[in-house]
Amino acid sequence: MKGNYIFEYFDEIKFKKCERSLKKYNMFAFKKLIFEFYPKMKEGEFLGDIVSTDEEKNTVSYELTLPADELFTKVHGEIVLHYDIYTNKNIILLKSISPEELFLEGHATELNAYKGVMISKENADKDMFKINLLDLLNK
Repeated sequence: MKGNYIFEYFDEIKFKKCERSLKKYNMFAFKKLIFEFYPKMKEGEFLGDIVSTDEEKNTVSYELTLPADELFTKVHGEIVLHYDIYTNKNIILLKSISPEELFLEGHATELNAYKGVMISKENADKDMFKINLLDLLNK
């Protein structure tokens, strides 16, 4: 499986928007992705957990969890890079970065922060409730 792999995108515009939003709201995860994870993946060292394999298409699907603040993870879930490997073509297909809805919303408009955690404009009350609940549980 070692070799030089190239990146391709399932939906490049949407993926780049999520990537830019990740850079804006979680610089540490972005730096790990760009400077550590991508170079290893290009060299053939695939990171994350195997989700599925397709023998017919010679693909392996992976999910790589990116580092995030504990409170962010509890409110919005883990930041996960979803990608497929085409083993016979030496291609890495970058599919998405989740939570995708939050990152796409963050790219379109400026997200607010509440107690140090970014909150969605669509679900602001729900996000603030989760943050307050987690604060109460920690006390």
